[in-house]
This record gives sequence, C-alpha cells and structure tokens, in this order.
Amino acid sequence: MAMSTSASRVSLSFECRTDANFSGGIPRIDGARFSSKLGGASGKGTFGMSSLILRFPPNFVRQLSNKARRNCSNIGVAQIVAASWSNNQPPSSAAGAKAVDAAASSAVSTPFVVGEDVVDNNDMDIGSCNGSPFVQFQALESFHKPSFLKSDDSVAIHAGERLGRGIVTDAITTPVVNTSAYFFKKTAELIDFKEKRHVSFEYGRYGNPTTVVAEEKISALEGAESTLILASGMCASTVMMLALVPAGGHIVTTTDCYRKTRIFIETFLPKMGITATVLDPADYAGLEAALDNHKVSLYFTESPTNPFLRCVDIELVSKMCHAKGAIVCIDGTFATPLNQKALALGADIVLHSATKYIGGHNDVLAGCISGTTEIISQVRNLHHVLGGALNPNAAYLIIRGMKTLHLRIKQQNSTAQRMAEILEAHPKVKHVYYPGLKSHPEHDTAKKQMIGFGGVVSFEVDGDITTTIKFVDALKIPYIAPSFGGCESIVDQPAIMSYWDLSQAERAKYGIMDNLVRFSFGVEDFEDLKADVLQALEAI
Repeated sequence: MAMSTSASRVSLSFECRTDANFSGGIPRIDGARFSSKLGGASGKGTFGMSSLILRFPPNFVRQLSNKARRNCSNIGVAQIVAASWSNNQPPSSAAGAKAVDAAASSAVSTPFVVGEDVVDNNDMDIGSCNGSPFVQFQALESFHKPSFLKSDDSVAIHAGERLGRGIVTDAITTPVVNTSAYFFKKTAELIDFKEKRHVSFEYGRYGNPTTVVAEEKISALEGAESTLILASGMCASTVMMLALVPAGGHIVTTTDCYRKTRIFIETFLPKMGITATVLDPADYAGLEAALDNHKVSLYFTESPTNPFLRCVDIELVSKMCHAKGAIVCIDGTFATPLNQKALALGADIVLHSATKYIGGHNDVLAGCISGTTEIISQVRNLHHVLGGALNPNAAYLIIRGMKTLHLRIKQQNSTAQRMAEILEAHPKVKHVYYPGLKSHPEHDTAKKQMIGFGGVVSFEVDGDITTTIKFVDALKIPYIAPSFGGCESIVDQPAIMSYWDLSQAERAKYGIMDNLVRFSFGVEDFEDLKADVLQALEAI
C-alpha cells in the first residue's frame, strides 16, 4: 500500500498477524446498551474487529490529517493506536509495533477520537465479564437527538448513525448486516448471555444492527424511549393489539380507518373475547361513556384517518383515557413524525406504516411503533414469538428514505394544501376532505396539533362512478395504485381499490361513495400536477 505526501510517495508496509489471544466481535446490543470487551493482559477481550490485527507503521497516522483521523474514529483498535500516536511523542519503529499490542491490552486508559471530540476511556463505564474489563458503550437512546442537532430536518438524516451507530465502520451510510444468527466464541460466553452478563441479538428474529439504526432514527423524531420496527404496518398494528389487550378486554376505536385494521378488530379479536366500541372521531361524550361502562385496555385510532382525514384531539383523549387506565395509540401514518408529535401530545404509542412517508419511495414494506421502553418491550416480546421481523435490506431502505423525509414532506404539504384549495373551488368537485381547509370538521384541532397537514387529499367528484373513472383515467402523472406517501403521485377510488367486494349500499355505511377519490401528491412539480388535475376535470 502506498500513501502520497506533498514531498514524495512513501511506501508503507502493513503486517497482519493472527493473535490467538485476540478474537474479534461486533458490539452487541441489549435494549439500550452496547458492550464490547477490551482485553486485559490475559487477552480474553474483544474489540469489534476480526482476529487479524493490523500492525500500522509508526509514521502512518502522523501522515493523516486530523480530519481523516476523526473520520476513521470507529475502526476499532486502529483508532486507539492512532490517537496514541497522534497525542504523544512519535514512537520509534519498534515502539510502534509495541503500541498495537499495548492498545489491545490497556486501551481503557487511552484517549481516542470520536467525531470531533477526544474521549478518555477512563470516563467510560467499566464493568467486567469473566474477569476481563470491558467498555459499555453509551446507550443509543442517549444519541436519539444529539445536542448539536436542533432541527428535525437534521435529526432525520443523522440520528442513530452519527456518533451513535453500533456497527463498527467508518462508512457514512449504515451497512446492511445480512445474517440470520449471531455466534458465541465459547460455551462460557453463551452461558453468560443466558444469565445476562453478555449481550447479543442471538438470532435474526430478535434484532439486527441495521434495523436498530432505523429504530433509533424513528425514536429520535418521535421523542420516544424505544421503537420497534416490523415487517409491515398491519404487522405493527396487529402485534401491538395482541400484546396490549388481554383476552376479554375492550378496545375503543373510530369509524373512519384503514379497512384491514377494521377487519382485524371486528373479525379476529372477538375470537379472543375482545370487544370494541366504534365511535366518530369527534364523539368525546361517547368515549367517556365507553370508558365508564367498560374496562378499556386500549384506545386506538388514526389521526388523520383514512380516507377522510378526520383528526382526534390527541391531548384530550389521552387525558380521558389515562384517567381510566387505558393506553392510547395513535396511528400517525398520514401525519408523519414531522407534522405531528403524538407522544408529546400525551399518547402512549405512535404507530406508522413506514411503507408510506417514512420510506417514501414506494419500494419497501415496514411498520413501527414508538413509545416508552416499558410498553414497547411488551410488544417486542410477542413480536419475537410471532416473527414478523423486518429484513435488514428493508431497514436500509427505510434509513435511506428518512434522509430526505423533511424535503419530501415540505413539498407534499405545500402541494396538497394548494391543490385542496383549488379543488374546493372547482365546479366539478362536490366536496374536499383535507384538514388544512377551514371547511374540514377538525380544522381547528389539526391547527392545534399539526405543523403541516400532509400530502393526501380526498375529494368527491360531482358525478357517478363512471364519471369518476373517466376523471381518474384522464390523469397522466399519478399511478392508479394503492398506498400513498411516496415520491410518485398515486390516485385511487376507494370504492374500487379497497371496497369493491362490498355492495354499493354496504360501502355507503362506511361513507365510501362511488365518486370518492384519494389523491396522494408526490414530489413532482406543483404546476405540472395542477395542470394535470385541471385537464382531467375538464375531460368529464
């Protein structure tokens, strides 16, 4: 290997050796803490590298810029050696070789570079495992929202990664850890794990380093202690209900909601003796009566709802439910963590279909729930049994998508608000449902608890199902498809897309009329979308 300097090209030789007393391992996570051993003189410890130890030439680090050393701060033993060489007198060649061995055996007393700061290991948590000292890395939860990130825009990009990622690498993007299981070096380590002296994911269904980064990023945006990410939004909803509502329990939910959620509540939960009260989102008197007449375990609703974008007063329902010991879960998929902070408003859990805005590119399925560690742990325990784990490749797409979340949401909020106003004034549109409009029944509630009103607008065309089909088919930009929240605009008629198996009269019971359109605005140029919608309306 060679390195260029301003004066000349200097050849640097690297010697690799296998040390039987130094075996590598990835820091393991256990809830909120990472642990990685730093071996003592006995050489029983590990520090997140392979069993090969690199002998760096003594002048290697001196030829790196400070910036390069800081950017290489997560490479394991190398970072400790680098800091030692850069912070002390340059050692001789022989001393340089000894420095590597010394770093592996006495690193707990050596400062090393992390990001822009120098951290002294003496200030870290020191514990023991089988007599060997080890470092307890700070909880990822302490990195939810670093002090230098003031805006959600920045948090969406860096949370869970910058200064807080448990994967040992200097890569900017989080690596995909494709593994189905995690090994133990010796049976003694396995026993330590079983007796909670050693931390590990153990098996792919119980966790993955890439998935943890996605969870931490969502926790940071929601202001949550813990987040659990699952294979889909419906997986998150159903596992949450099964975990938190006991057999014979009672749920309160609202009339307007995603149809598959309603099917689960009405069809599957009764098999376990779980009953439900279904209320209009604004029926707070009905909620009070349900809390008085039933032992309610869970209040669950979307806000805004699907497809009419109704909004519940989260602060009010949280106070009412908590007074009776009921847990409050808000599905904030339509709102996103940027437009609404359900936990800050008093909810115990916020749920998202991360397939939608959080992923944002119509290319991944995922769901998540966020809340206190106590509550999320209950759901996590059942999730480990049921097995709806998110693939780490999907977790990577969620992480990737969240880095542009704030840019997409700003564009979609703006486009939807402007289009809702245009549609409401158009003679061929009968009614518009959008919480940003003064005509919306919960406009004042939405203004109180939302920053923006989202990128979905539902409206009724002035005509029958045939007229509405003609309008949809005349559109050139949006895809006719289910889902919403992606970069591409999507349009559908709920009567056909979601309720076609029901008769017209049965659909009407849920308010789903044949002329209803749900339009999810993407990030296309506003003028292009406006022109497309107007020409399609002129075609009917």
